[in-house]
Amino acid sequence: MSDDATPRLALPYLAAAQAQKHVTLNAALALLDGLVQTAVESRSLTAEPGAPTDGAIYILPAGASGADWSGRAVGSVMRFEAGAWTLLESQPGWLAFVKDEAVLIVQTGASWSDAGLALRELENLSKLGIGVAADAVNLLSVKTAAVLFSNLGADLRLKLNKAAAVDTGSVLLQTGFSGRAEVGLCGDDDLHLKVSPDGSAWSDAVVVSSGSGSRVSVDGAVRVKSLSKAALPIAATQGAGAILFVSDEAGGATLAFSDGTSWRRVADLAVVS
Repeated sequence: MSDDATPRLALPYLAAAQAQKHVTLNAALALLDGLVQTAVESRSLTAEPGAPTDGAIYILPAGASGADWSGRAVGSVMRFEAGAWTLLESQPGWLAFVKDEAVLIVQTGASWSDAGLALRELENLSKLGIGVAADAVNLLSVKTAAVLFSNLGADLRLKLNKAAAVDTGSVLLQTGFSGRAEVGLCGDDDLHLKVSPDGSAWSDAVVVSSGSGSRVSVDGAVRVKSLSKAALPIAATQGAGAILFVSDEAGGATLAFSDGTSWRRVADLAVVS
């Protein structure tokens, strides 16, 4: 920038005793018209338009062509007025709205980038909706095919913190926004796996006590896998204590467990024959 113009926007100064002062003033106003509330028509159009409207601004992509666009650096800001193109010297920090993309971009000093990518921290937001509108209850709402949380190089924990033991901290699984399953601390500090056929009537399928000597309670029958003897996995691979149902054992179907080496009938501890 020279001493004849402002240091940031390069607006030309009026000189003392200058003749034709309106020319300099009009030039400064024209620059302000392009730089204040900057809105560009496009940043992807490569061919210089033949009949642009007065005041139209373009950010040039790679391969820009035309009498005034050809040879310009990528990211150059060109403004059309009164039949001529003017180069606006962009500076780091400039913001521009791209009309044909409906996005806000920022000049980083190296290039024009999505303004959202320049954000480093967001604090104390009242609501945030990604792909969907957030509301007074769901202050964070996300509508997407998948959500990924990745670690920073080691462990990864997703924390749901409730205020008191009598409150609920859980993951609710829904169909058509109607609850069908829930896992978490539901009204106490025990781990609950709850299910519902309609979102209204709920039952605890499994409860794991949080007290000392934790115990597992199951509401209903427990079904273990039923296999024929020919399909039994290797007992040692399953590990001692594994249990299953042998459908064709001699003398009738029976429960069997792995002792770490063989499958044995629960009823008499005999090896499954």
